Amino acid sequence: MPTVIRTRPSAPLSRAPQKSDNEQSASIALFCGIGLLISLVAMIFGEQGAWH
Repeated sequence: MPTVIRTRPSAPLSRAPQKSDNEQSASIALFCGIGLLISLVAMIFGEQGAWH
């Protein structure tokens, strides 16, 4: 007859709240948005030195 072996996890599970991924995603989106805005302004005003 097959036997079932039950083990306990080696490390206890943390009950502390995890940091939300929304905060990290918002900061990445803000950083990318600022970079895109700067690039767009540079292209509109014809800034050639930074691209070549």
